[in-house]
Amino acid sequence: MYYNKVEICGVNTAKLTVLTDEQKTELLRRTKAGDAGARQELIYGNLRLVLSIIQRFANRKENMDDLFQVGCIGLVKAVDNFNTELDVKFSTYAVPMIIGEIRRYLRDNNTIRISRSVRDLAYRSLQAREELMRQHQREPSAQEIADKIGEKKEAVLRAMEAVVEPISLYEPVYNENGDTLYVIDQLSDHTSGDDAWLENIALKEAMRTLSERERNIIAMRFYKNKTQMEIAEEIGISQAQVSRLEKGALEKIRKQM
Repeated sequence: MYYNKVEICGVNTAKLTVLTDEQKTELLRRTKAGDAGARQELIYGNLRLVLSIIQRFANRKENMDDLFQVGCIGLVKAVDNFNTELDVKFSTYAVPMIIGEIRRYLRDNNTIRISRSVRDLAYRSLQAREELMRQHQREPSAQEIADKIGEKKEAVLRAMEAVVEPISLYEPVYNENGDTLYVIDQLSDHTSGDDAWLENIALKEAMRTLSERERNIIAMRFYKNKTQMEIAEEIGISQAQVSRLEKGALEKIRKQM
C-alpha cells in the first residue's frame, strides 16, 4: 500500500499541496504576525512532510492514522516555535520535531517497563531538549541538556537511551533533493586515527585528487572526528550537501586506490 494515495485521517493525500520555499517564508512571516489563516495554510502545506516521515515507521504495524495525527502535532509545534530570524530552513527544524513527537508516542505505548525515576529524568531531558531547540534552532548537546536541568551528563544520556527504541544505523532520517541522510551520517568516527591514514601513501596520493572542499570535509570527518552536522555548521552548507560531498570524495578515493 502506498500512503501517498490513500485517505489518512480523512485527508486525501494524493491532493496535498506542496509549498515552495518562497511561499513557506511568506507564510511563516504572516504566521508570526498573528495571521491564523496563514498558519493553517502553512500547516496544510507541510502535511506531505509528515506523510514522508511516518512511512519510515510503517513496519512497526502501528495505525498509520494515529501516527499521522501524532506527526501533525509535531508539525504544529514546529510552526509555532520556529524562529524566522535565524538562517535555518523550516524543514530542517520541523523534521526532528515531527520524528520526536512520533517517537514519544511510541515510547508511551512501549511494553518494556522502565523505572519511574529513569522515565521522569528522560522526559525532563526531552523537554529541555525541545526548549533548547526552540532557542537555538539546532540539536543541543547532551551536556547542554544536563546543564539546563541540573543533572549529570551521564545520567541524562542513560535515561534518554533507556526510552529510545534501537534503530538501524542505516535507517534513513531525512531526504532532501535526492540526498538521503542516514543515522550513521550523524555519528562521529572515533575508530580512524591520523597514523592509520598518514602511513598509507596510496591514500595520500588519492587525497590529492580531491578538491579543496572535499579534502577539508574528509579531514574534519575522519581526522578530527566531527559529525556531518558540525561540519555543515563550520563551512556554511547543509548536512545533506556534506553527506553528498563526503560520499563523492570517498568514491574518488576508492577509484584511485
